[in-house]
Amino acid sequence: MDMIQLSHSCYYFKGPVNIGYVNQNDTGMLIDTGIDQQVMKKIIKTLEKKSFPVTHLFITHAHADHYGGANYLQRNHDVHTIAPQIEEAILQNPILEPLYLLQGNRPLDEMRNKFLEALPMRVDQVVQEGLLKVGSLETEVVLLPGHSIYQLGIRIGDVLYAADAYFGIEQLQKHKIPFLIDADATLATIEKLLSMNGVGMVPGHGEFEEEPMETLISNYDHHVSIIATMYEVLGKYKNGCNFEQFMKDMCTRWEIKTPTLSLWTLYRTALFAYLIKGIEDHKIHYEIRDFNLHFMFASV
Repeated sequence: MDMIQLSHSCYYFKGPVNIGYVNQNDTGMLIDTGIDQQVMKKIIKTLEKKSFPVTHLFITHAHADHYGGANYLQRNHDVHTIAPQIEEAILQNPILEPLYLLQGNRPLDEMRNKFLEALPMRVDQVVQEGLLKVGSLETEVVLLPGHSIYQLGIRIGDVLYAADAYFGIEQLQKHKIPFLIDADATLATIEKLLSMNGVGMVPGHGEFEEEPMETLISNYDHHVSIIATMYEVLGKYKNGCNFEQFMKDMCTRWEIKTPTLSLWTLYRTALFAYLIKGIEDHKIHYEIRDFNLHFMFASV
């Protein structure tokens, strides 16, 4: 993973999951850890070669690809770990992620993989949005929900580590329907980022951009396109359709394949989040019929 300098004190390790690093005097803070200890070992080795300290760890949200290396880091280094409220419960009890993805059922073994369930980690400090002093660093913690329930970004000067509040264009094209749990909050978060003029941003997946506005707008428009497809799909069914039919039609329209249970649960969760937005916008009705939950486009 390449270590890229963004400002006097801000860096990031560019990879499948970006990892931030901020250094000022004797304070060195990692922002997320990547998916496993192998990633963390490489990063620590790079920092040690440069004689950069690692004193703090900030976790943006409780998805395994962002904190999978934390257990190794904590076992081998004395780091003060900071995490968002609510998310910290999952970080310390990682089985909660596959549990909620499987609608609260005890997850099958197939779901208990490193992509959905990392090793448990310690959380020393639980934080909310607002100013945060980290050693000698003055930072701003920014609430960016939607992708997860209480995802936090962290801003240092004119650099914002934005986690999975948005995605690089390549990642949008690859996943087509990005994972989220709250479509309304996702759109509001992107609007919030669009209001931050003059701030360069590091997404969790993608490249740092000094001027990310075009990418942010593309993300916003992408979600709007998914919502439009949702209404088109529901509009075909005069008497509504159950969720399985809805998911089949949406995945077919967006040319998505779900070959594993893990992947299926991710898309199921995201698609249900868009339905919830439609319901709360009073554009979709739902009813339980023949022991199935049916959804209807409100204009039908």
